[in-house]
Amino acid sequence: MPPSIDPVDLAARLIACRSVTPADGGAMAVIAAALEEQGFTVHRFAAGGPPDGPIENLFASRGCGGPHLAFAGHSDVVPPGEGWTDDPFTPTIRGGLLYGRGAVDMKGAVAAFIAAASRVPDHPGTVSLILTGDEEGPATHGTVAVMDWMAERGIRPDLCIVGEPTSSARLGDTIKIGRRGSVNFQIDVPGTQGHVAYPHLADNPVTRLIRILDELGRWQLDEGNAWFQPSNLEVTDIEVGNPASNVIPARAQSRINIRFNDLQTGRMLVDRVTAVVARHAPAATVQARISGEAFLTEPGALSHLVAAAIHDETGVDPELSTSGGTSDARFLVRLCPVVEFGLVNATMHKLDEAVAVSDLEALTAIYAGVIRRATALPL
Repeated sequence: MPPSIDPVDLAARLIACRSVTPADGGAMAVIAAALEEQGFTVHRFAAGGPPDGPIENLFASRGCGGPHLAFAGHSDVVPPGEGWTDDPFTPTIRGGLLYGRGAVDMKGAVAAFIAAASRVPDHPGTVSLILTGDEEGPATHGTVAVMDWMAERGIRPDLCIVGEPTSSARLGDTIKIGRRGSVNFQIDVPGTQGHVAYPHLADNPVTRLIRILDELGRWQLDEGNAWFQPSNLEVTDIEVGNPASNVIPARAQSRINIRFNDLQTGRMLVDRVTAVVARHAPAATVQARISGEAFLTEPGALSHLVAAAIHDETGVDPELSTSGGTSDARFLVRLCPVVEFGLVNATMHKLDEAVAVSDLEALTAIYAGVIRRATALPL
């Protein structure tokens, strides 16, 4: 029997990999070696090409039959930015904290789950990992590509836990059982350039765009429901590019984002925005990208077993929540019930990102408890 894995050491080795999306930086090789040592069968493959790829992906499994528990996560990180105390890709422990880009989001959780699997080597059923290097990027060639690979081979988990950093004030206080959807719009309003003193000879696109944004800004899409806050629309950019004060511009552009609950669908919102734009500016164009639909995993066996594992280790009774941004759970929910649970998210994407060493150890124990409970569930 191979020795169990130290989650802090593995997290540090992963942090040392400069895996800024879409680069891998050697992270998947580190993960694959650790999993193979623990008896997992590992499949690695690249998907896609420039400009968003190629992306390194990995699927690994151990055991056979059901129940099948999958852990999903990512090895890629956002750019570190300037101003770190130490090099962001040189893992450093100070004051009981492990510093480095990805410590929280989410190399720490990946390391913790692999370490947890090393502590439960004789589980019944199947344990698998679905890992991508494209969660922080466009998510075009990542988890969806792994899911396609799994579908071709008839692989379908019964339960899935995503290791995103969901905890807020302390480890274990929040489990995500759903997420809002997201749709981005770019609105381009053409006009006719002219002199401001002769407006009858021009067509000001800014005026039309202001009317569009005013109507959209007054929307109350819904009032939310038991599990979701109200959907909201935000204007994220207005751009005209007109350097002159006496010229009516030829075009005006805006970007908006809608975060929506399960009372809406992305397609419904695209149609509604397009109709508003057409009313005020018939010649305008609308480009929309639905990043993901809202989803909810109703409280049940999966959320209860994760909550029980958290309580056993920390004494905390977690809140079930749908707050926050999107994650790859929006894709994985097509396969099976999905919840998200991981580290405290206070420093994710920030300078001097750090995780408490004690939290890495505790998360490993929680994930080990999840494995024991999940693989013992009757199908």
